[in-house]
Amino acid sequence: MKTKNKISKAKAWTRGVLPLCLTACLTLFTSCADFFEQDSNMVVFADKDHLNDATDSIYSVIGILNKLQAVADRTVLLGEARADLVDVTAAANADLRDVAMSNIGDDNKYNRPRDYYAVINNCNYFIKNVEDSLKNNRNEYIFLREVAAVKAVRAWTYLQLALNYGSVPFYTEPLLTKEESEREYPRVDLKYICDYFIKDLLPYTEQPLPGYGTIKSLDSRFFFFPINVLLGELYLWRGNDRNDYKNAAICYYNYIVNRNGTNSTYPTGTRFIQWNTAYSNWRNIFVDLQYEWISNSESWSSGELITMIPGDSIKSEGNYSELRGIFNTTVDNDYKASLTPSKSMTDLSAAQTYCHLYANGSNVDTLYAPSTLTDYQAGDLRLWGMWRMNDNSVNSTTGDRYTSQTVFKYSTRNVHLYRRTMLWLHMAEAMNAAGYPRFAYAILSKGLNNRVIEEDIIPYYRADSTFLRQFDFPASRYVLYNTPSVLSTANTQGIHSRGSGFSQYNKDYRLPDDAAIEDSLARIAYQQKGVEKMIIDEGALEFVFEGQRWYELMRFALRNNDPAILADRVYARRGAENSGAMRGEIAVDLTNPANWYMSWKGKIGMK
Repeated sequence: MKTKNKISKAKAWTRGVLPLCLTACLTLFTSCADFFEQDSNMVVFADKDHLNDATDSIYSVIGILNKLQAVADRTVLLGEARADLVDVTAAANADLRDVAMSNIGDDNKYNRPRDYYAVINNCNYFIKNVEDSLKNNRNEYIFLREVAAVKAVRAWTYLQLALNYGSVPFYTEPLLTKEESEREYPRVDLKYICDYFIKDLLPYTEQPLPGYGTIKSLDSRFFFFPINVLLGELYLWRGNDRNDYKNAAICYYNYIVNRNGTNSTYPTGTRFIQWNTAYSNWRNIFVDLQYEWISNSESWSSGELITMIPGDSIKSEGNYSELRGIFNTTVDNDYKASLTPSKSMTDLSAAQTYCHLYANGSNVDTLYAPSTLTDYQAGDLRLWGMWRMNDNSVNSTTGDRYTSQTVFKYSTRNVHLYRRTMLWLHMAEAMNAAGYPRFAYAILSKGLNNRVIEEDIIPYYRADSTFLRQFDFPASRYVLYNTPSVLSTANTQGIHSRGSGFSQYNKDYRLPDDAAIEDSLARIAYQQKGVEKMIIDEGALEFVFEGQRWYELMRFALRNNDPAILADRVYARRGAENSGAMRGEIAVDLTNPANWYMSWKGKIGMK
């Protein structure tokens, strides 16, 4: 056996992961294992002989996942703090406050592109050196799923760079010396990134995710980026034409129906926060949604989670997520959270109309929750369900009173990136942009199955019926939650119904339409515009705190060539009446898209 250097230093998470991963692969190969210290920004392996057996390949994949930990928190914070749904408190550190005000200097701790390039460089090394032609004793290729997984990580990382920096240095060969890392590399934009990685990932759509078993009580499949999900995102961001949006929707659909095996189901589910349908007095809320936000141990087949970046459990391990302490009051932050819902967010939540179905004997009455309810219970209930403020919390040590804040989405050390509802909402966005607003509206309001497609969608787009019937959601397996009595058997609901009651019956949640518009294309365009606003609002209601908002506003603004879609909402963070003051506080003019991106000094390998 070839002698190799020993590990000089490794992250605790990696140390805990490797033995468990290797257990699953010992039936294939055995080997000694080594890699350069994990703090290096170069490569985990630098010996050309290392990636030709299963053990070394798995070590390298886990090393790449370790590198992702360094960018986990900023993925959320750069996507959330710059947008309109949260605001900084007096306790926020200077770097976070500057992020919120789009005043991100080169020395800001959230502006470290080298961490992204550390991931990319390790991916490049793996892809170049892995022996994907090596076969096992059954003559089967054994590394293709690892190659697909690493290519997906690289694509996701480059996408994050392009979204945050606009144009970025691009390379696909591993850099093995300091000199190489200090060279000038060609810069490419978002379109190039999308073009390149769509082509790069398409051959791997049939590859399953690596399965390394349970690692630190987590299903290791959650650590990876499914190819079809990532392709959907890339098509959605590229948006060259109608075909890109159709392709995005098909990619999301392909993931949904194949996540759990060929022709399987992955419906929206029927978890929600709603007024109990047995009462009509607005005093009893049924909460069934928090589990989806906080769980790390969901089953793969039915769970909400798709992709996470796992975090270390103690601060001394190096890649400990700070998000719990930023969003929640804890003893470690002296009971002072740094980010809190903005007035824009609370106003949007309260502005929704809650449609309640009350089982009144043998009848079901449609009622609407009063707009005067207090404690953030007016309108959509998701904000109330995910966020708690208590002005009379007591410090158990000092006895002092303080205002506590709890954001249930950050009750875990792991950073969640993709989840099921996001997939369905992005499919709605893609189909609306492709010219099918009724398809998108169905996802928002009642949910989708073949009966809905045949009765509510295809009659309005007869020429495209062949394309629309590709979306095969059998009504026997995608059962709509349309009355309280079917809850035990239903598994599909409209996304808006997760917090606003039975949206399919809501008089204030109708498909935007104008029958006076005689031209069919003009009428569809009118519907698209209205549904687009509904999707933007739904993204806020469902994904607040999760780091999606800035990028969503960017995407809609770029698609419409209208910077105001982003700028006006961010300026209204503290209420529309305070937009002028907010415009003065934000360091740059957000009506200029060039100001949406960060910059940095230095080379890609260091700062």
